[in-house]
Amino acid sequence: MSKDKDSTSSVPLETVVEYLDQLLETSTTPDYPNAFNGLQLSNRGVVTKVAAAVDFSVKSVDAAIAENADLLIVHHGMFWSGVERLVGKRYERIQKLIDHNVAVYSSHLPLDRHPLLGNNALLARALDLQPSDGFARFDDIYIGVMGTSDVKTSALIERARIFSRANGGDVVAPPVDADRVTRRWAMCTGGGASTDTLREVSENNIDTLIVGEGPHWTAVYAAENDLIIIYMGHYATETLGVYALADELKRKFHVEAVNISAPTGL
Repeated sequence: MSKDKDSTSSVPLETVVEYLDQLLETSTTPDYPNAFNGLQLSNRGVVTKVAAAVDFSVKSVDAAIAENADLLIVHHGMFWSGVERLVGKRYERIQKLIDHNVAVYSSHLPLDRHPLLGNNALLARALDLQPSDGFARFDDIYIGVMGTSDVKTSALIERARIFSRANGGDVVAPPVDADRVTRRWAMCTGGGASTDTLREVSENNIDTLIVGEGPHWTAVYAAENDLIIIYMGHYATETLGVYALADELKRKFHVEAVNISAPTGL
């Protein structure tokens, strides 16, 4: 591998996977059964260019191939919808990846929770919020973050709106009084508004919850319980982690890296 930090190079796929697995604590982080975190599809054994996308999809596969990437990193992986027959579009995606020598690495909750490169840590930073504790418990880990602040809620919503619109989404939030201040906030990217997270909101006296999305009833609950929920879009809130991973591999191994934008509208 070249020692010139300004040049690109190649690295064994096995080395990249081992590094990512250790960095993300892939083997010890609990997750949903269909996540299958880690290497999901191999290539011929070498990485020269990394592409990063939120979702494994026809769009992300085609874009990775167009960019001549040989490793595609995604947050929502190849098996997210469960075990299905490899026919039709599913077969075509796999065939394209194999024909063009593109490996796939997926990281779901390990990436959501990472303290430096994770979706929640990076989104908090983007909104100028300082986390102090974990939030959104899953088994024995916390996926999200929470903290204290002294910011006008209307200003926080505007920060969220600017970020979301720049990343393929938009914000849904109720009107707020001009003098309302967010004192205790919590965050869980993706589908972060749920029965479990709202229970934690109550237990921790949270006044503002920041999520990607949630079911309709959570907005009704919020309105009746003096809680503001800022829905920033599932896709938009989970762009940061995979992009950061690609940048990290570029820094670590001097390979090329590219971000793929494929918003879902959700």
